[in-house]
Amino acid sequence: MPERIEWLDDGTAGGSPFSPRFGDRYRSELGGLDQAREVFLKGCGLPEAWAGQPQWTVLETGFGLGLNFLVTWAAWKADPQRPRMLHFVSTEAFPASAADVLRSAQTHPELIPFAEQLQAQLWGLLPGFHRLVFEGGRVLLTLCIGDAKAMLREQSFEADSVYLDGFSPQRNPDIWDVHTFKAVARCCRRGTRVATWTIARSVRDGLAQCGFAVKKVPGIPPKRDNLQGEFNPAWEPKKTQPPPARRAPSSCVVIGAGLAGAAVAASLARRGWQVLVLDAAEEPAAGASGLPAGLLAPHVSPDDSPLSRLSRHGIRATLQQAQSLLQAGDWGHTGVLEHAVEHPRKRPESWQADWADAADDWTCPAEAAQLAQCGLPPGTPSLWHARAGWARPAALVDAWLATPGVQSHGRSAVNRLSRDTQAPGQWQALDAQGRELARAELVVLAAGYASRALAAAAGTEAGELALQAIRGQVSWNRHAPGTAAALPPFPVNGHGSLAPAVPLAGEAGSLAWVMGSSFERDNTQAETRPADDRHNFDRLQTLLPETARALAAQFEAGQVQSWAGVRCATPSRLPALGPLAPGLWVCSGMGSRGLSFAALCGELLAARLHAEPLPLEQRLADALAPQYAPPVQA
Repeated sequence: MPERIEWLDDGTAGGSPFSPRFGDRYRSELGGLDQAREVFLKGCGLPEAWAGQPQWTVLETGFGLGLNFLVTWAAWKADPQRPRMLHFVSTEAFPASAADVLRSAQTHPELIPFAEQLQAQLWGLLPGFHRLVFEGGRVLLTLCIGDAKAMLREQSFEADSVYLDGFSPQRNPDIWDVHTFKAVARCCRRGTRVATWTIARSVRDGLAQCGFAVKKVPGIPPKRDNLQGEFNPAWEPKKTQPPPARRAPSSCVVIGAGLAGAAVAASLARRGWQVLVLDAAEEPAAGASGLPAGLLAPHVSPDDSPLSRLSRHGIRATLQQAQSLLQAGDWGHTGVLEHAVEHPRKRPESWQADWADAADDWTCPAEAAQLAQCGLPPGTPSLWHARAGWARPAALVDAWLATPGVQSHGRSAVNRLSRDTQAPGQWQALDAQGRELARAELVVLAAGYASRALAAAAGTEAGELALQAIRGQVSWNRHAPGTAAALPPFPVNGHGSLAPAVPLAGEAGSLAWVMGSSFERDNTQAETRPADDRHNFDRLQTLLPETARALAAQFEAGQVQSWAGVRCATPSRLPALGPLAPGLWVCSGMGSRGLSFAALCGELLAARLHAEPLPLEQRLADALAPQYAPPVQA
């Protein structure tokens, strides 16, 4: 359940928020706006300190009702000298509802437009990280739900400013203890500014013990003093995993113009890189990303496995991109019903109590009415994924490749990569005749299964990438008279899948159904086969029997059309993302979940290059490290 808030009648619009859990107000008696601006923003020397910087990162303990974030965002937007990227990382153990966050802003009309955008993204806040995106990807809020100490252990970045906030040390001592300050110090560089409203002796002593030099400064009524300072320890901090140096934008070559490559190109271009995308085909999305329509739905498991958590991170990222970049005919936020054909899908038990509302934002048991719309009997084991839908992968690829700073060249087959001996630090992309197609300081392999051969040809010492080709075929056709009524109003998956109503490009009012897909390992041939259409239909008979009966005539008459492509997967079923050699990265292995993973992987790659806060927990990011095939025994 969202954190319960009482609204006290103090004569202001909406009232004053009060926490029954901690017996304390969320903001000072005179309102929170002055506190946010004077104590935190100005207390950290902002906005002057960030002027002309490529990026700025604020770390906050205690998101509360989001007022400090809203004020910082508004200041960034109003500043002509603002940094290109603003990161705001905030921890919160007891998240408020989206409605309460918006209500809190009613007292400050100038913040309402910002609060409305924030409210729209405050859903599904299960424990863990949630990356919220604003201003076309230039303002990024990483909301970390859970204990501040545990959440900060999952991050690896250096903050430029720190807002220490939360209920008073007497009411909530855990967030003001020395262990929290140690976790904050891990995320600071020497010179990081820190500010807070409390001058409690325990806070000052704890901060000093952790390397912060702080002092009292005049406060705003009714408080006489506030606390300001900076991280400047007398010792040299020892960090188990020092964050990498922030890399300046430069030139990049991405090999592969599918979902993975286009997503990487767009994420880097938003940070100022000049990106050239090379692909062997004449047009982008000519490989597996040319799928007529694909589904976007989270993976659910009783233990909330890494695949399940990663799928939620990825779907949130893709939905943000689709909402800002795609037209209605290219995607649909319809929800997806999962018919658990082989065995019931169970949600994690931890979701059932304190996190039930956030869990239901993602996935809940399907209702009888939804089953009836699919022609399935009551009680059929099924889940309803509310934050799910369908999309044309090629439309998303085209939108990402249109990002300023990205160029895409087709008919540019890269055969080999070579370090340039004349220009150290640069890679050359060469064709089959040894001619240079491009050169850059950074090369990203995003060519699906072909990334394996390119990595091997680059002469890296790590070994052969563990990537596997998986051929898949979908079947599709136009809606025929009399069959539309037998199709469900939303996509269904679980044993194969069906997207029931995909608009046909260039044909207003015309719809098609798309079903599939077959799954054939170690096959790199993309030809279509009638046998695979029959296989898809057989699975549809199990997934949606009534729909299969309605479409049977089209299969029997040979009216069904086919599309085949070759996907690329890893042994872990997770994407492969990471460096192979200095200046050479891979982003591949997304299997049948390219729509779920591509946007997230693009942002994760960019975050790691720029030493930004990660969009997901460190342990999940580590799980994506490229895997290598075992060496062949002599």
